[in-house]
Amino acid sequence: MNEMGETAAVVGLWRAGVVRDFANSELFDHTFREGMELVEETAGYLDGAGRQESKRLDRASALEYAGESMRLTTRLMQVASWLLVQRAVREGEMDPSLACDARYRLSQDAVLSAHGLGGRLPIGLADLLERSERLYDRVLHLDRRMYLEADSDETPHPVLSQHLMLQAAFGG
Repeated sequence: MNEMGETAAVVGLWRAGVVRDFANSELFDHTFREGMELVEETAGYLDGAGRQESKRLDRASALEYAGESMRLTTRLMQVASWLLVQRAVREGEMDPSLACDARYRLSQDAVLSAHGLGGRLPIGLADLLERSERLYDRVLHLDRRMYLEADSDETPHPVLSQHLMLQAAFGG
């Protein structure tokens, strides 16, 4: 194997270790719990109080409500999918190196909201939008730290590189 191939292999092992470590962390536990609770809360709101509130809106506000609720659910589904991949790594159902595949990463295109324009949205929806954006931003930050930074020109610490190569060579 040439030097570039060895470096790529080491970076791949290093990245898989980062993914595995995150999946087993308290930060993951907290983020997963928060994400899934927000998904449930949002579904309950949109099917209950939000549905009633949207019926009282004028036409323009109702259109804004519909667009924002779609953005909200899309954003939360992206976060939930990402978190479920990390949980699959934790449970041993997915190899950490497979979780590094681009198809399991958060979209580069953030699902941004236009809420707040004119203050026409119900407070419940505006609150969920704000909280979902903060969660998305945090998960996007984690995604970039775990994956994009590993794709940069920097290789892991030289000692870590040597250690990982030894692990790979001796199956440990």
